[in-house]
Amino acid sequence: MAGIILRNSLKRLFPNVNRRLVSTSKKNPSATATPEAFNPAEAKTKGPEENNWVSYGYDYKSKENDRNAMHSLMFITITLCITVGGFVMAYLPDYNLTSWAQREAYLELRRREAAGLPAVDPNYIDPAKMVLPTDEELGDTEIII
Repeated sequence: MAGIILRNSLKRLFPNVNRRLVSTSKKNPSATATPEAFNPAEAKTKGPEENNWVSYGYDYKSKENDRNAMHSLMFITITLCITVGGFVMAYLPDYNLTSWAQREAYLELRRREAAGLPAVDPNYIDPAKMVLPTDEELGDTEIII
């Protein structure tokens, strides 16, 4: 039932598609346009794989050189660049010193906790060294804290 519905819906979607897939004409080998019909000696010297191969774009004349170049380039690209490059990037040293800074922060927190000090000192800068404007210099400037 589902096959009939699918077939009918396809007929509605594609009404002009030729559905006749079996050829009923008789084949006459002398009437075909094959390479042997034009130059039989040249067609017999080449192997069947040499007549109909698609180049990867590295060598258009030699199938073997084209395949070797493609396989070599893919090996170098995938194996060396991606795999080895990934390992190199994973094990690079810490140039930004983020790990060092985090370790130092943990050590400083441990030292301050052991000494009974707060984690961050509210007077990080000595208030005597800070020069602040007076109320007269500020005037009507809004101060947002």
